[in-house]
Amino acid sequence: MADWYIYIVRCSDSSYYTGVAIDIERRVNEHNTSNITGAKYTRSRRPVHLVYQEKHVSRSSACVREYEIKHLSKKEKEILIGAS
Repeated sequence: MADWYIYIVRCSDSSYYTGVAIDIERRVNEHNTSNITGAKYTRSRRPVHLVYQEKHVSRSSACVREYEIKHLSKKEKEILIGAS
């Protein structure tokens, strides 16, 4: 069973995008290069840079954590990123 990851990327406009993936390197590359597999949010905010990641044992637990992170304020996300 593969590990799942929560990741946060900083976009070129200094906003943050949070996602879930098995292969973070591939996913960040998709955000930066693909108009099909990259997220619609990041397409107009390239390039994006990985600033945070968290490992989880299941997709379910990763998605729960993603939901929590997406509801944090920008300031709270910056504190989370700085604490890693």
